[in-house]
Amino acid sequence: MVATARYDSIYSPSEHDVDLARTSAPVLSQILGRHRKEASFDERVQFLDEKGEQVVLPAAALELLKNILVQMAQGNAITLVPVHAELTTQQAAEMLNMSRPFFVKLLESGEIPFSKKGTHRRVLFSDVQTYKQRIDEERMKALDALAAQAQELDMGY
Repeated sequence: MVATARYDSIYSPSEHDVDLARTSAPVLSQILGRHRKEASFDERVQFLDEKGEQVVLPAAALELLKNILVQMAQGNAITLVPVHAELTTQQAAEMLNMSRPFFVKLLESGEIPFSKKGTHRRVLFSDVQTYKQRIDEERMKALDALAAQAQELDMGY
């Protein structure tokens, strides 16, 4: 069963959280850096808890935590969305910063795959991200072409 992503789980850090994240992100980054340099690097990080018991975490989880702390340190709101999560058309439209009716037209034109649950359309988060990457690449190509044209026409920029 695929869960629907919930945007009410967005976390906006308080000023205190921002300060803590600014302090802890570099420390965690140093720990991960030291871990990667070790000859026995095996994608796991081991440490002792307050009772002296060994705790083993995936290095990827700590890397994700570091990225979360960096975003928090910048005061950014964050949320975690599993790649396989299904989004409503409203959630997906908000992610792409467009209206829901425009997003629905993209779905109906075949630009982004979707499924229907009764009368409701659902879109995979990964498909929304793929579409976003594709249009971002197209925009960059268009900007590059405009910049090249401006250079050819000696427009001063």
